[in-house]
Amino acid sequence: MTTMQEPMGPLGTPIEVPAAPVPALLPTAAAPAPRDREPYLRVTWTDPVTGARGHLVVHTLRSGIATGGTRMRAGCTLSEVEDLARGMAAKTAAFDLPVGGAKGGIDFDPKDPRAVGVLERFCQAMRPWIDGHWVTAEDLGVPQHLIDEVFERIGLGQSYHAAISRSADPAATLERVRQGLDARVPGGLLGDVVGGYGVAHACLGAASAFGWAVEGTTVAIQGIGTMGGGAAWYLHEAGMRVVAMADAAGTLYDPDGLDVPTLLELRDGFGEIDRTRLPAGVARLPRSAVVGLPADVFVPAAISYAITPDNSYDVAAKVVVEAANAATTPEAEAMLAARGVPVVPDFVANAGAAAWAWWLLLGRVGMTRDDAVTAEESFTLLRTQMAEKVQLLLDRWVSDGVPPRLTGLGLAVSDLDDTAGRSALVIP
Repeated sequence: MTTMQEPMGPLGTPIEVPAAPVPALLPTAAAPAPRDREPYLRVTWTDPVTGARGHLVVHTLRSGIATGGTRMRAGCTLSEVEDLARGMAAKTAAFDLPVGGAKGGIDFDPKDPRAVGVLERFCQAMRPWIDGHWVTAEDLGVPQHLIDEVFERIGLGQSYHAAISRSADPAATLERVRQGLDARVPGGLLGDVVGGYGVAHACLGAASAFGWAVEGTTVAIQGIGTMGGGAAWYLHEAGMRVVAMADAAGTLYDPDGLDVPTLLELRDGFGEIDRTRLPAGVARLPRSAVVGLPADVFVPAAISYAITPDNSYDVAAKVVVEAANAATTPEAEAMLAARGVPVVPDFVANAGAAAWAWWLLLGRVGMTRDDAVTAEESFTLLRTQMAEKVQLLLDRWVSDGVPPRLTGLGLAVSDLDDTAGRSALVIP
């Protein structure tokens, strides 16, 4: 852990850290820390074939339903899944979605050839919940197409099954969902890139809040899977200079700006870039170097707990925008705030995919069955809501020193509900 001194980038460049008001770092007794609330449900499962452990945590249940993805990674713990479920509850409430928050997690290597079997047995074991109360989707290590294939094999059609089954016309709703997910847009399929689009507009919102010109703003991105890759694509398209992108093999850096479309084309199925085909002028640095590279915005989009007390003083950016769930530990976030570096929290910055999925289910987008119209409606709605929320969070940071997470949690007022309130959720 570096000592408290003038921040330096890994190339020896001094980093300017902007002055900020003295922040309100900790919740008061009148506003208790959100992690003090007990979740509604915890379930732990052991795979009879491999011994892998899987967890489901339902943090809040509204209208008898909760939403949140299923991740798979070696080392995934119940505590991690609980943190992620809590974040999902905040996310659904902050975006005024009529559902609660949950999360699934499996402690297993997604690259293991047995991983699909583990995922299928986990879904079978959780069937009472995924059949009626838990809408799940992709997450770290589990792409959407894979979880949809598993749901189809076990007779549930698609991973949004618990919501689709409540629809007045389940077949039509399933078709709307599939068409929305598979709509072709610049950068890929809408369902794959919409979360990254939201992150990109959280970054653009931060630039706007601080009065930075888009073309003069630089960004470093840790992780270039679905979320990080989508963010990189749309930031590049908007004219922001992406100077660093990190995957499992290391960090790629060019202070003049990376050729994002070319690098994304070089990714394999696990989101790693082929180093044998890199464009000229791209520096190859250690994976951890991305945290300390000189950039205005740092986007952790890879793993939870990427920023800790041990590396928080290495962060060279002026603002952190969380694309990964629980990317910053509470202690590290407080340390960043003390240095004048705000963190736009995950439950706002990366909520685009979850919010959009529910807009699709609720018929706010996608009712025309036209790809171009669906994309236009989706992007406009997400761009507008993200800009409003990020502006609010950072305005309070600049004016009163209130950390963005506390302001965001003020938007996220969500109470537990029992499973009986099915009529409160209307899906066309």
